Amino acid sequence: MQQKLITFAVPCYNSAAYMRHCIETLLSAGEQAEIILVDDGSPDNSGKIADEYAAANPDMIRVLHIDNGGQGRARNFALDIAKGDFVGFVDSDDWVTHDMYEKMYTCATETGADVVVCDFLERFVDGRESVLPASLQDNWLGSAGSSCNKIFRRSLIGELRFPVGLWYEDFYFSAVMLLRSKHTEFIAEPLYIYRRGQESTMHNNNAVKNLDVLTIMDMLEKEMLPAGHKDDFEFFLVNHVLLDSISRLAKQDAPERKEVIGKLRQYVQAKIPKLSGCGSYKKESRKRRLIMWMNYHGLEDAGQLVLKVNKKLHGQ
Repeated sequence: MQQKLITFAVPCYNSAAYMRHCIETLLSAGEQAEIILVDDGSPDNSGKIADEYAAANPDMIRVLHIDNGGQGRARNFALDIAKGDFVGFVDSDDWVTHDMYEKMYTCATETGADVVVCDFLERFVDGRESVLPASLQDNWLGSAGSSCNKIFRRSLIGELRFPVGLWYEDFYFSAVMLLRSKHTEFIAEPLYIYRRGQESTMHNNNAVKNLDVLTIMDMLEKEMLPAGHKDDFEFFLVNHVLLDSISRLAKQDAPERKEVIGKLRQYVQAKIPKLSGCGSYKKESRKRRLIMWMNYHGLEDAGQLVLKVNKKLHGQ
């Protein structure tokens, strides 16, 4: 297969109901793109659908059939054979706008960017839509949560791969790539459509797996502190552990949630003994600082009540 400008890596698992739509939107990129569909040992017809599209589009689509090993591992298989100058990751139950490829690749080539990031459009099962900005903070690392709304220069990826068997593997990969990037560009348009309503890794009731974030943070610490990124590491701590992970767990009813929250809080407290002295914390909005402070001091349930009252007051 000839050199391609961009590779879309698409893990497929139990997504037969959605993946045709996903693939059709990616085909709009034309033959300068390649689509690698990775059948992750899916028990439904995902693999057959992938083969069907590959047969009809042999110059664009390649299929890998592997035993089930999770999304990160499936993406790694695609990375090993990707031929594009840039690589993007798309979940097979989501889709992209018809001009996502054109806008993001053009931005990268015109600016020399290593990473280009766009906003999300959340689409709910009842038809509601909501634009989700790439980052809620001024810090450019605030967009590290997902790899799906980005394209990455393949030469910069090098040997970097997604951690296997861990939650938050997406966060790790995106964080490292943003740290490596000498030039990152943002497109303030929702070019990636995220289907909400189905259960995802980050929206299920498995409390204990949230502790994987501490393994990910240990990995990032080894990357970041020797390179002088202590402030950026603390930014990840207060946003991804103290705010996001603890707040998500506080909404669950899993019996282990309190124990897991306690371990997450202790981790943050050990790394940041005085929250008020943390520069990243002080730069956050008043609302986010309040919830972070409550989570840090064991008041996460009260913090959720504050959020509920705030939403009610604003008619959300």
